Amino acid sequence: MKQVRIVGAGWAGLAAAVAAVQHGMQVHLYETAHISGGRARKLPQTFAGHPLDNGQHVLIGAYRDTLALMRTVGLEPEALLKRMPLNLQFANGQGLALPDGPAPWNVLAGIARARGWTWHDKTHLLYACWQWQRNGFICPSDWTVTQLCTHSKLSPSVCEQLIEPLCLSALNTSLHEASALVFLRVLHDALLSGPGSADLLIPTCDLGALFPETCLRWLQSQGAHIHLGHRITAEDLIRPEFQPQPRQALVLACTAREAARLTATHHPQWSQQAAALTHTAITTVYLHCTDKAFAGLSQPMVALHSSAQQPAQFVFDRGVLTQQAGLLACVVSASQGERHDIAERVQQQVSQQLGLQDLSVVQTVVEKQATLACLPDLVRPETCIAPHLFACGDYVRGPYPSTLEGAVRSGQQVIAQLRHL
Repeated sequence: MKQVRIVGAGWAGLAAAVAAVQHGMQVHLYETAHISGGRARKLPQTFAGHPLDNGQHVLIGAYRDTLALMRTVGLEPEALLKRMPLNLQFANGQGLALPDGPAPWNVLAGIARARGWTWHDKTHLLYACWQWQRNGFICPSDWTVTQLCTHSKLSPSVCEQLIEPLCLSALNTSLHEASALVFLRVLHDALLSGPGSADLLIPTCDLGALFPETCLRWLQSQGAHIHLGHRITAEDLIRPEFQPQPRQALVLACTAREAARLTATHHPQWSQQAAALTHTAITTVYLHCTDKAFAGLSQPMVALHSSAQQPAQFVFDRGVLTQQAGLLACVVSASQGERHDIAERVQQQVSQQLGLQDLSVVQTVVEKQATLACLPDLVRPETCIAPHLFACGDYVRGPYPSTLEGAVRSGQQVIAQLRHL
């Protein structure tokens, strides 16, 4: 029996562990923290008797591998995720909302009905979509999303109300820095990979209950050895049981920074490449609204007009989603600045744009290394570090940006490679 030791119990490491168990491998899974989930995990802090999360995550219908993985360990995504057609509307009703229906007709209908856009805005967007599809959702690899918008002659309104929130939510990188090629790939999968692929899937439970906790129980029931609160050091990797060999593989499913640290001595070239990657932050500001007339948002997720002084792009109604009445989760993608300043600006932003008065900050969570900065022509580290030594995660070479789907696919692909060794 082949043995695999996996360092890191985030979504990539968990996906790798499940795939390894399914293919008859003996699994040892190590995690420094005392809980699993990595950068998509629950926090010790609670509100209204339910845990807060380290960030407000959203899946889409195109995340087929992630949804299939949840079902593998016995979960029912339909019971844990609120599905709704893609809706990027602001509180005043402006912006894009796709009706329920088959692609591409739902996209055409959504653009035609979009409020706040002129017919000039809409026709240029429709023509751009047609061009992107005709070109196979391919563009020059060195283009930024800003260059793509300029080339496609998209109006400022469409860029501000559609392209920018999509880019920030999918790539967590600003338009003038983000890779247009990766952005188009995400658009293709979301809009054209089957019915419901563009649907938003918003968790209705904490992130621990969404997948990691059940996954650990499933792995243990299948004979996997779970080691939480166990930090692997570079010294550990020279011990015989960690030495990669034909019947004994090692998978680093930790962050790029941690993987670089562990490989610095014996694999300096790979380590340097991983260490050189740039990451961007995501801040989630939890606000409690005690306005007497507040009965919840108009929908579970509402877009916000964002700027340097008003940095949040979306606000989520946790009262509707997770039974935490009055709690709003405000997301600041590609966030910059001090925690207190961000929270203060978001509080003022939500008060102004949603007309809410009695708002207090409950918790501000800053995930400094939230995602890989998805830049044009970015060279990402290879999955294979050395014979029988692999890395997986949303930062290694692959078609997807730093998303849960990217992490899950990476973990599964590593085990697929191991099977053929």
